[in-house]
Amino acid sequence: MKEFLDSEHSLAVDEANAFLAQLKEEDIVEVKYGSIIKKSINGTEGQRSAILIVYRKPN
Repeated sequence: MKEFLDSEHSLAVDEANAFLAQLKEEDIVEVKYGSIIKKSINGTEGQRSAILIVYRKPN
C-alpha cells in the first residue's frame, strides 16, 4: 500500500501516476481517491487530495 498526498510542493496525482506507471496492471489491486477543501490562515481555500494505491509486490 502506498499513499500520496498533496503538499505545497507536489500534487498527489502526479506522484501517483508516476508510481502507477512502474507497475503492471495485474499488480494493481485498488486505487482510492479523496479530497477536502482546506482553509488557510488568511482565509483562502484550496483543495487537497489524497490517493491510496493498494498493490501486489511483483515476484
